[in-house]
Amino acid sequence: MSHNRSKPLIGLVAGLVAALVCAAGLGAAVLFQNHLPAAVRTFGNGHPLSAGLSLVIAVVIALAVGAARPRGAVLPVVAALYAGGAVMAGQIVGSSVMEGALARRPGVPLGVADVTLANFLGGLSGGLGRYGARLSESWPVWTYIGVAALAALLLVTLRVLRLRRADRRPAGDGEEPDGREPEYRAPFEPAQPTPDQPTTDLFTPRKPARG
Repeated sequence: MSHNRSKPLIGLVAGLVAALVCAAGLGAAVLFQNHLPAAVRTFGNGHPLSAGLSLVIAVVIALAVGAARPRGAVLPVVAALYAGGAVMAGQIVGSSVMEGALARRPGVPLGVADVTLANFLGGLSGGLGRYGARLSESWPVWTYIGVAALAALLLVTLRVLRLRRADRRPAGDGEEPDGREPEYRAPFEPAQPTPDQPTTDLFTPRKPARG
């Protein structure tokens, strides 16, 4: 029973770790997006690339939460919050580090050495202000958050429904109710011995043959 209670907690922790990793990855993508080919960055005004990154984040978080074999309605909602929050956090982190690095060295291309805590803290207020303005003025920002949240919600919900269906499956479908494999039985071997089955014990009286 305690093992069943710990499964939601495992899903919460695994999803949180995955969300932090995804936020860091998205922040790095924001910082070094100029290193991508121009055809990739400019295709569809950049919307397909951003939406694709949101879907990747949703899949990673859904896999992490779904590994705990969730059966309740809480973890799908939490997965959606994690995914949407990871998109927001990644954008804020990337924008903040960029603001701090450009303030220290304006006009210099960003590099790995610019990813520092000092640059993040120095550009945090500017990054938050810039991202807040984008939220109030630009619909694509909300679209990326919604894509990640909705995809994670659907994926984990499908996982929950599939596990519930497996729990309700009758034992005759090839699995025992507790998940164990059915006992192997040779072909034509009866499940239980019949009452009239003869015995090989010589000292046991046998039934007389009928007329």
